[in-house]
Amino acid sequence: MRGRFITIEGTEGVGKTTNIDYIKQWLDDNGISFVNTREPGGTPLAEEIREVLLSNREEQVCSKAELLMMFAGRAQHIDQVIEPQLAMGNWVLCDRFTDATYAYQGAGREMGNALIESLETMVQGSMRPDLTLVLDVPVELGLERAGKRSEPDRFELEKTDFFNRVRQAYLSMAEKSPERYKVIDASNSLVQVQQQISLVLCNFLNKHQDEISSQ
Repeated sequence: MRGRFITIEGTEGVGKTTNIDYIKQWLDDNGISFVNTREPGGTPLAEEIREVLLSNREEQVCSKAELLMMFAGRAQHIDQVIEPQLAMGNWVLCDRFTDATYAYQGAGREMGNALIESLETMVQGSMRPDLTLVLDVPVELGLERAGKRSEPDRFELEKTDFFNRVRQAYLSMAEKSPERYKVIDASNSLVQVQQQISLVLCNFLNKHQDEISSQ
């Protein structure tokens, strides 16, 4: 049985790190073998690309160069980590994936979706996440939270309008495909957020087990 691919998405300051730790514990508690990874990154080469992408620099980074680097790292990540793990029956939990590219480059950078769709098909074929949790908070709250944790990277220095476009792109994707995307109100208390996540994961696991039983 092929493994399941779960991705976590959201703008800055939505609490991805804390809630990914919670999901990892949930998977352990349910006896599910999994790997935890991230994008950009996930392999030595892709982590080097991540460093290039996030580092602040004087040189203006061309939006197309940024997009191509994202997919270069993703191609390596899929080939070396994601696809082999899924094929072995392990689940993959990934901090961001291609939805982030649609949100950040397609909407945030206002590049549109056509080129991204082309690269997605070339790099991924028909592979898509089985479940995507979109952690959602108002942009101002997210940026306030993010500003307290560390020095901002190149993306975190963008203007509020950029992040509003990113957020709306995530919400639009979730509205169009509610069977895959589950929006979590991450402005609530941590306990309430994790209750929402637990409910989504329990429903997803039950559906997965039903599919196994029917085979």
